Amino acid sequence: MKKLIIIGGGAAGYFAAINAAELNPDLEVVILEGSNKVLQKVKVSGGGRCNITHACFIPNELIEFYPRGKKELRGPFHHFMTGDTMEWFEKRGVPLKIEDDNRIFPESNSSQTIIDCFLESAKNVGVILKTSTRADSIEKKDEQFIVRTNNGEFIADFVVIAAGSNIKVWNMIEELGHSIIKPVPSLFTFNIVDERLKDIPGISVPKAFVKILNSKLTEQGPLLITHWGLSGPGILKLSAWGALELFEREYQFEIEVNWISKKYLTVLEYLKSEKKKSSKKQIILRTVFEEIPKRLWEKFVVAAQISVDSQWAQLSNKQLEDLAKQLTQSVFKVSGKSTFKDEFVTAGGVDLKEINFKRFESKLHKNLFFAGEVLNIDALTGGFNFQNAWTGGWIVANSVNN
Repeated sequence: MKKLIIIGGGAAGYFAAINAAELNPDLEVVILEGSNKVLQKVKVSGGGRCNITHACFIPNELIEFYPRGKKELRGPFHHFMTGDTMEWFEKRGVPLKIEDDNRIFPESNSSQTIIDCFLESAKNVGVILKTSTRADSIEKKDEQFIVRTNNGEFIADFVVIAAGSNIKVWNMIEELGHSIIKPVPSLFTFNIVDERLKDIPGISVPKAFVKILNSKLTEQGPLLITHWGLSGPGILKLSAWGALELFEREYQFEIEVNWISKKYLTVLEYLKSEKKKSSKKQIILRTVFEEIPKRLWEKFVVAAQISVDSQWAQLSNKQLEDLAKQLTQSVFKVSGKSTFKDEFVTAGGVDLKEINFKRFESKLHKNLFFAGEVLNIDALTGGFNFQNAWTGGWIVANSVNN
């Protein structure tokens, strides 16, 4: 009987294991899981709800969400796509829902549903799970592999490495002759200490435009004020596209935020019009732009050197100009980053030039496969990293059986 060893019990590993065992009942499939707790990254993903994929069903559009791996995933996405992912889970009794922002979750709103699906499916097809079994080295001997662990040796005909962002595993891969692109964080929030953001965590705007000064990096999307600074899809997307550049800057840089994605002159004219229309009214009492929550509006009024008891008629042109700049050209100094929730995504991993993406197989060693975040592939937030895991796992399973 042929044996498949999967190193790493993450999303891609389980997906590869289950599908490989289903395709070939005569194949012995073993998952080596270093921890005694399985699928922990799945458990915390999507705020504990598990955002399994994204409702983008055209491969050439889907690849645009991958700062690293875009070119390599084009072909694989034509073989296993978001629609295939949805069908896979629903066939196994996991109903899904598409939310307004196109993220796809289990209807249960619980990542435990996905974990239970994997564990039950793996058990049903005879996948063997070895917990607290950490792979220490891999040796290619003739046509087979010797996988040495803290719980003894395993002989395998096929090996899949799906251990995510694991430095020890990357070192093991380098010993096999593969190159590792130095990992740096992706998907992180910006740490900012600024009076304009102080004491208003939880405030958000629906559509801001953010650019990193002295850089070509820009992004648009919802923005969220946190205890530490700024987060939300707009910031997270920017952190993904800028992962390498921001690492080089040691996370010390300035950003300019247009909170309402309107031009400065347009906003200035609107404020001048409001001054005429509401001359007797106190400026602090009501936000002029519905996109800006009242507490944030108050912060901008104060930042524009406007007294909190001022009426519109009392505002000078300079104050109106300053207020327009606060709304459209706010500059913030970023000093550091924070991990996005409990999820940790990296840019870096196995050099993509060394992988045959028709099979997700090593170009250096036949029957050695890679899937998931162990590769130098990462995506924006929204279910895209999981879709890479599902696609890679599916193709690996089919490659093993062909």
